[in-house]
Amino acid sequence: MSSDSSQNDQPLAMTVHSMPLVPELQNSAVRTRYGRWKMLLVLLVCAAPVIASYFTYYVIRPEGRRNFGELIDPQRPIPVLTGTTLAGDQVNLQSLKGQWLFVSVAGGACDAMCAHHLYLQRQLREGLGKDKDRLDWVWLVNDDAPVNKDLQQALQNARVIRVSKQQLSAWLQPQTDHALAEHLYLVDPIGNWMMRFPARLDKEQFPKVKRDLERVMRASAFWDKAGR
Repeated sequence: MSSDSSQNDQPLAMTVHSMPLVPELQNSAVRTRYGRWKMLLVLLVCAAPVIASYFTYYVIRPEGRRNFGELIDPQRPIPVLTGTTLAGDQVNLQSLKGQWLFVSVAGGACDAMCAHHLYLQRQLREGLGKDKDRLDWVWLVNDDAPVNKDLQQALQNARVIRVSKQQLSAWLQPQTDHALAEHLYLVDPIGNWMMRFPARLDKEQFPKVKRDLERVMRASAFWDKAGR
């Protein structure tokens, strides 16, 4: 009797005690789905700058025939490279990420072409008006020659960093039969070198460079803001 009773009780026991497992399984499934969506959202947020960079690049690319500057394909990221400021402080070049960079390269003695490029960089940046704070004016000094103190006064709004010529040449490169110092370069906020302007720019080409810079600012306005 007790044996039959035990057997009869077993299904009932299973029924009574197994029912609470159903909502637990449902809650577990909900938590799993929620976790997956949360992970996907985090991945999208992390990938957003990269997606934006490619968007900017390919928004400009269809207008390639109208670009004055040469688009770099594939884009080349800022290398792990340490330079020094004119004050002697060390700076990692990758710390420049987060802003558009308008870059010139020249020795510290700064010949006539160097001075002309620095002038163009300053004027073109100022010409962007409210967008100028999204563009950093950068001079990479690629030798050990001292920079004239009078010139330093005019560079208060510029980022001047002394870097190794050899290491720099592994990142930025000139057109064939030209020198690195003959060009101006544009680097996006992700840190990719993405445009090179023609060698030895003159005043007549000034508006063409300005149009390229304005186009880049417009294309990236929805995601790029001033400041790092």
